[in-house]
Parts: sequence; C-alpha cells; structure tokens
Amino acid sequence: MKKLYLVLCVLGIILPYYHLVNFLQNNQWSMDGFWNDIFFGSHSVSMIAMDLTVAALAFLIYLLYQYKSKKIKILKYIVCLFLVGFSLAFPLYLYDTHEK
Repeated sequence: MKKLYLVLCVLGIILPYYHLVNFLQNNQWSMDGFWNDIFFGSHSVSMIAMDLTVAALAFLIYLLYQYKSKKIKILKYIVCLFLVGFSLAFPLYLYDTHEK
C-alpha cells in the first residue's frame, strides 16, 4: 500500500504541474487570467476547484489538530499543500502514517 501512496505522490506533482506549464505556454508565461479561469471559467471547473479547496482546508485543519494533540511534525505537509497542492500533501501524509 505504501508503494501506491508513493506513486500517488509522484502523480500529484506531475499532473497538476503538467497542466500549469501548458497554461503558461498558452499565455506567454503569464499568470494573467489563471484565477479567473479557475473560479469563473465554467461551472464544472468552478465545482472541482471549490471541492478541492474545501478538501484541502479540511486537511489543513486536521493537520493543525494533529499537531496540537499529538505533536506530529506537519511542516512538510503544509509546504507541499501550498507549493504543489492537496494532490501531493494528502498522499504524502498517508505514506508517512501508513502502518507497516
């Protein structure tokens, strides 16, 4: 199971950044319009963006709770959450906390 989590971590980096690079190439390496496309591009894209926003926020709150109650180290998950996204932070957390 840990190998699967590791594969999901790799996919969680590659897939979002693949689409980010494509967006940047199509916009002459400018972020102009990025947030507008995500939140107002279409209802289906907005739905997915809101779904992931709530999931990432719930995970962040869970991490903070774990830090307060069990004193686990959460810095790497928070850095992954904000630099890459939920697609890396959550599988990495599962990988690290999976029982052998």
